[in-house]
Amino acid sequence: MSQTPYDLIVIGSGPGGYVAAIRAAQLGLKVACVEKRRTLGGTCLNVGCIPSKALLVSSAKYAESLHGLAAHGVNIGSVFFDLPTMMARKDKVVKDNASGIEYLFRKHKIDWLQGRGRIAAAGQVAVEGAADTKIYTTKNILIATGSESSPLSGIAVDEKRIVTSTGALSLSAVPEHLVVIGGGVIGLELGSVWQRLGAQVTVVEFLDRILPTMDGDVSKTMQKILDKQGMQFKLSSKVTSAVNDGDKVSLQIEPAAGGVAEKIQADIVLLAVGRRPYTEGLGLESVGVVLDERQRIAVDSRFQTNVPGIYAVGDVIRGAMLAHKAEEEGVVCAEILAGQSGHINQDAIPGVVYTEPEAASVGKSEEELKKAGTDYKIGKFPFSANGRAKAMNETEGFVKILADAKTDRVLGAHIVGAEAGTIIAELALAIEFGASSEDLARTCHAHPTLNECVKEAALAVAGRALHI
Repeated sequence: MSQTPYDLIVIGSGPGGYVAAIRAAQLGLKVACVEKRRTLGGTCLNVGCIPSKALLVSSAKYAESLHGLAAHGVNIGSVFFDLPTMMARKDKVVKDNASGIEYLFRKHKIDWLQGRGRIAAAGQVAVEGAADTKIYTTKNILIATGSESSPLSGIAVDEKRIVTSTGALSLSAVPEHLVVIGGGVIGLELGSVWQRLGAQVTVVEFLDRILPTMDGDVSKTMQKILDKQGMQFKLSSKVTSAVNDGDKVSLQIEPAAGGVAEKIQADIVLLAVGRRPYTEGLGLESVGVVLDERQRIAVDSRFQTNVPGIYAVGDVIRGAMLAHKAEEEGVVCAEILAGQSGHINQDAIPGVVYTEPEAASVGKSEEELKKAGTDYKIGKFPFSANGRAKAMNETEGFVKILADAKTDRVLGAHIVGAEAGTIIAELALAIEFGASSEDLARTCHAHPTLNECVKEAALAVAGRALHI
């Protein structure tokens, strides 16, 4: 057993884990972080958010060179892409970010315990390394192990022809036909990467619309845009089998409600039906940590489990599986452990789809407000009426604001359009501070900017938009 006692040991170095470790160290706690990978950063940095965005940016530049620059009077002749260089750049982005976290650990004197972590007992963490297993003592344990790709019956993943998001980030060639199982964020983003590079992409979604957790207007608009880009959709459909013969994958697809099946072939199949908490091998059962009905770790408002001294944040607990949600929870948990008070407003956590154009949402959707019986007003403004969007030749999409009909408080906001993921921050701030649509409408926005669409949508809540 290690003789070094810690105030906090974090299991998992993803966004929730490494940020919690840094914040706890800033507040004077002696901290260690357990990570089984050879690099820090968890799924998000190594095989998730960061590498996928690197490929999205690279593929978008290629697509713009083919289809977008001519409208600006820029003609560059023959255009081709170099996939090995694209992948090498992606890998370098990941490596540089991982090195940045290592630097931050050294700066804040956080010990990196390399190996697979397991709770041996209350106040004890076992770390299984390459050569041996060591036991470390600690006052508090924070579980931040994230999530993994959800399996689907009848689909055997080999990460070669039938892949999860991990395999889809490292394909050695552009598939002729890519079938994506799941019309959510991950499937659409990675489908967009390979579609831009020349693949025929077919998205199979069990429900009757893509992006089913987002506002209905966002789902409908995004499907129209992606369809125009060449992506094909089979909605209200399910994949019942996928057989890999080594050269192709034969899929059987049936209507979700039952009916006649059809067979299609693909070079690559991407399984992207969601993610599930990663809690395997953590020793939760042995110490009596309670899981909820969806196998997430049950925690209270202070992120503590039913076992005193054991906490959890991020994808392993309830709420959206988003890196920034995990970060905020990690910060709050660390501050509570240090004797401070902490708070996170789950309604003010934005979600972004990094397609082209982007889609972003924060707060309640129109469907959620209707289900709750909330009386609301809508303000909507199209990018096509915005001067900066016209100058950029990025006129698809809209900003939509939902406000309480009585108090005018902003309840939700939804964007499809260029830089939606950046623009949504203003609306997340509005929800966090309890702002009204009039507050947004009376805030001076620089001209010409895309953010003026927010001001105009806020004006539209009261029926007084200026430019439509």
